Amino acid sequence: MPSAIQEATPAERNGTELHRPSRTLRYLTLVMAAVLLLGIGWTAATLVSDRAPGDDSAEAGFARDMSRHHAQAVEMAMIAYAKAQNPALRQMGYDMALTQQAQIGHMQRWLQEWELLPTGSRPAMEWMPDAVPVGPDGLMPGMATREEITQLHEAQGVEVDRLFIKLMIDHHLGGVHMADGVLKVSDRPEVVRLAEASKQAQQKEINELRRMTPADG
Repeated sequence: MPSAIQEATPAERNGTELHRPSRTLRYLTLVMAAVLLLGIGWTAATLVSDRAPGDDSAEAGFARDMSRHHAQAVEMAMIAYAKAQNPALRQMGYDMALTQQAQIGHMQRWLQEWELLPTGSRPAMEWMPDAVPVGPDGLMPGMATREEITQLHEAQGVEVDRLFIKLMIDHHLGGVHMADGVLKVSDRPEVVRLAEASKQAQQKEINELRRMTPADG
């Protein structure tokens, strides 16, 4: 005759009770597994399609040339920050130097991530869709000559404001032209974001600089 007392299972002896997973838990587990698999597939597809720009690409040319272009703007902006007579112009110089130096850092990091050198073998601006020619001095559109930079360093009083405004408006117009150039040919998100941000900031500063031009200038 079967005994009415059944031997306790190991789980019951340990004071625990085994439960079968609920239907909701099983459903959530399946959903999470599906999401994980989709994520793995998307990442793999992205790695395959997201090829780093080559040494002769427009993106590499833009990063190299705009870094150099920005570097001159930073130099001029720091002069304005130190010597401009108009307090608003000194503040603009400070903000401009910080912004453009940060963008230089972003562009140099791109080149490192793309395993490219900071400088390339192609002439400056050759990557532009309209093949902008660069003069024998190697200056890109809007860039000041060394003589003009020396004049800005040596200027005093309101002449600092007048010369900085003139040189920076020309410089920004050249920078906007370069940003437009890369936006025509690149769809890389990081390049597009920086080019659009740079263009917007420089266009705004051009308008502000024009309003701050001395009355006798």
